Amino acid sequence: MLIDSHAHLDMDEFGDDLPSVLIRALEAGIDQIVTVGIDLASSRRAVRLAEEHAFLFATVGCHPHNADKMGRDDLDRMAELASNPKVVAWGEIGLDFFRNRSGREGQIRAFERQLEIASSLDLPVVIHDRNAHEDVLSSINAMGKKRPRGVIHCFSGDTGLARTFLNLGYDLSLPGTVTFPKAETARDVARTVPLERLLVETDAPYLAPVPRRGRRNEPALLIHTAREIARLRGIPLEEAARVTSQAARRLFDLPEPASQMNSEES
Repeated sequence: MLIDSHAHLDMDEFGDDLPSVLIRALEAGIDQIVTVGIDLASSRRAVRLAEEHAFLFATVGCHPHNADKMGRDDLDRMAELASNPKVVAWGEIGLDFFRNRSGREGQIRAFERQLEIASSLDLPVVIHDRNAHEDVLSSINAMGKKRPRGVIHCFSGDTGLARTFLNLGYDLSLPGTVTFPKAETARDVARTVPLERLLVETDAPYLAPVPRRGRRNEPALLIHTAREIARLRGIPLEEAARVTSQAARRLFDLPEPASQMNSEES
């Protein structure tokens, strides 16, 4: 059984067939999914989905792409949402200096403010870091001992950066990119990082793994990522699934799953 630690099930790409997507996930052995907010509206949708399905959980937060569009009271509204028992983390937050869809200064302000809120609420954070490693580390280190625990989502750094984040107490999450033929850096991370500090994710609808690369991603495809990590480490798929699921449950304080196929779809 696997946990998809990061998906965006509220997005338009799932507007026509989300019930079927969820059934396929359960049939594929995905017993829990964390659906991730990227702004206030998305966070509200994520929470509603989590309330409707026992095996879904939600996060709330403002993605760096949306930092410049964030309203004056949006973070306060998200903090109110975070009191919902199905909310397990604050995110997706961070910095993206590849797309630069929001200005750098605005991204950094939004990121640091959300780190503070997550710390005050004792919630883990889901951090987006693209072409911004040094600035992400600077913002985290500025928190000192108040920095919240969390995960570096869709980790894109090398083994040295992985050690730096691990030493700060952050887990790492690997998506379908680990299956891409030229993704040697991601495979090095998958081989060497302690398995108990790894989570797996789809980032659905993005980053579909081989053999579905280039198509819409969905939680059922997580099996391909987990299978590749198991192959790289020379361990059974069952062990990779068990240990990465334990890591996700520990970070997000998720309950042990019931028999989801019976409870959700009967």
